[in-house]
Amino acid sequence: MEPYDALDAIDVFAAATRAFECLKGTLAATRTDVLAHHDLENLIEVEGRELLRLLFQAHLDGREQRERERNGHHGCEPVRGRDGQVRPHCEPGHSRLLACVFGTVTVTRTAWRGKGLTSVHPADAALSLPARLHSHGLRRLAVIEAVRGSFDLAKAAIDDRCGTVLGKRQAEQLVTRAAIDIDSFYRQQVPLPASADTTLVLQFDGKGIVMRPEALRPATLKAHLTQQRAMRTRIAPGEKPNRKRMATLACVFDADPAPRRPHDIIAPPDGRTGTRPPRPGPAARAKWLTGSVIHPPEHTIAAAFDHAEARDRDHARTWLVLVDGARHQLDLIEAESARRGIEVTTLLDIVHVSEYVWAAAHTLHPAGTPEAEAWVAGHLTTILHGQAARAAAEITAEATSRHLRGAKRAAADTCVRYLTGHLDQLHYDTALARGWPIATGAIEGACRHLIGDRLEITGARWGLTGAEAILKLRALNDNGDFDAYWRHHLGREHQRLYPYPNQHKYDLTA
Repeated sequence: MEPYDALDAIDVFAAATRAFECLKGTLAATRTDVLAHHDLENLIEVEGRELLRLLFQAHLDGREQRERERNGHHGCEPVRGRDGQVRPHCEPGHSRLLACVFGTVTVTRTAWRGKGLTSVHPADAALSLPARLHSHGLRRLAVIEAVRGSFDLAKAAIDDRCGTVLGKRQAEQLVTRAAIDIDSFYRQQVPLPASADTTLVLQFDGKGIVMRPEALRPATLKAHLTQQRAMRTRIAPGEKPNRKRMATLACVFDADPAPRRPHDIIAPPDGRTGTRPPRPGPAARAKWLTGSVIHPPEHTIAAAFDHAEARDRDHARTWLVLVDGARHQLDLIEAESARRGIEVTTLLDIVHVSEYVWAAAHTLHPAGTPEAEAWVAGHLTTILHGQAARAAAEITAEATSRHLRGAKRAAADTCVRYLTGHLDQLHYDTALARGWPIATGAIEGACRHLIGDRLEITGARWGLTGAEAILKLRALNDNGDFDAYWRHHLGREHQRLYPYPNQHKYDLTA
């Protein structure tokens, strides 16, 4: 391509026009006939990006020229800053850089000044410029790429599309900043209502995230620093590295009733006949996810209850809570529902229950045998009929009759204690008859997707703010709310930077 001027003093679009003519001439020349299509793509992408940057730059230069002309007229009113003080003197030609998705441009504007006062730039508010170098478009791209994969991959993707305009550490900072308005966004959201017979389901779970030492909770950090390992080079069986901080996740969704029977959940010991296919379970609709690694579990539980109440302000629907049986979670859920005066029904995840039953089965039958499978199917069928106490008594009697000792008896007793300790949360007969879900597949999938697929990638060690931002942004994206949130976030950013709308219908900044 022929060289062209970066800026023309007479026509601000002259440089962009010349760049377009050069690119058009290059593509029309016979020497490009030998290029493969991918070489042409690369040529147009690189040169086209520069053309777009020049167009952006030309528009900014044109605005600066018109601002000079307006301020040059007699009678132009002086500007007030956010402190309310008048800046009587205008001084054109003040420049700042703006890194955008096309490259870096220069924003030149007029500064309004007063003795002993900070300068005010009305054009900054008119353009809604960010406080620092990177444009909102570049910030949005950084967020989209960073929630998909590592920050290294995000930077590489941005470099391919925009050139070298952003560093890895800068990308981390932009992503952290982008998440600050998520809580306020959801406080303003009004979920779509549902009919009174639609079950309102809440699910909770926790998952650990590997953190840098300074981001661990005090007790975990103390254990990490003081633990004595059996081996120097690796962790011995049973040892914990004490490197994780627990994040709490919550899921709220609607579910239309889908009545079932126990044999729809698990095949009887002698197998299904095939004459009647299993009835499908209730499907989740309007799923909403949230989570936090900074705040304690009660904060996330309260946020889920807030969202659920927004769906059912009159408490006319059935509230169903599904958990894995962690006692601290059950206590927090009970306390939150009592504080709000809401009647909730709590169920244990049937999959977690089955794991305990399988552990007990392996104390009585060899693993992987039809006898073990039939034993589990029989006891789970009993539990699904709402007779968990009977199943616990039968397991205890069989373990006693088999004279189990040691680890085998301990596994059987653990299963029995789990069942007898949660009898109030094992009314599966009622749940199946009323068409409620009985498994925590939604929140288990959220743990894998929100945390496992991003925050647990190989070698990742997180700080608190970075982990919180990625977790919240991934939940936001999974909820399908990213575009609406971004508009909300840009509005809040403008309010923070330009709080007084008394000039050009925008706020002013120093």
